[in-house]
Amino acid sequence: MAFRAAPLAIAPKAVEDYDPNPQYSYGYDIQDSLTGDSKSQSETRNGDVVQGSYSLVDPDGLRRTVDYTADPVNGFNAVVRREPLAVKVVHAPAPVAYAAAPQIARVSYAAAPSVAYPTPIGYSAAPVVAKIAYSSPAVSYHF
Repeated sequence: MAFRAAPLAIAPKAVEDYDPNPQYSYGYDIQDSLTGDSKSQSETRNGDVVQGSYSLVDPDGLRRTVDYTADPVNGFNAVVRREPLAVKVVHAPAPVAYAAAPQIARVSYAAAPSVAYPTPIGYSAAPVVAKIAYSSPAVSYHF
C-alpha cells in the first residue's frame, strides 16, 4: 500500500495598494465660548512632503502656533510662535451641584429578643427481636 501526501493549499498573496504619490488634506477649528477652548489644526500632504500648522491657547492666555514641514531631504522642522490674544480668555468654572448634608439617624440598640423553643422530643426505635427457631431436618428412610 502506498501513501501520498495531500497537496498543500497555498493562499493567494494579497496585493497591497501602493500609491507612489500619496495626497491628503484635513483641518479643524474649535472655538468654544462656554469653556474658552480654542484650537485648530490643518495639514496637507503631497507625495513625501507634509506641511501643516496647529494652534491652541496656553493656560497663561497666550496663543501658541506651530507651523511645521516634513520632507525626505530636510526632515521635520517646526517654528513656534506665541502671541497675546486680543481678548483675555476667561475659563468658566464647571457648575457645582449643592446638596443638603445628610441627616444622621439616631439608632438605638437593644438586646435581641429571647425566643423560647420547645424541648425536642426524643424518639428511639423499639428494639427488634427476631426469634429464630432451629430444628434438625426430618430424616426418614424408606425401603
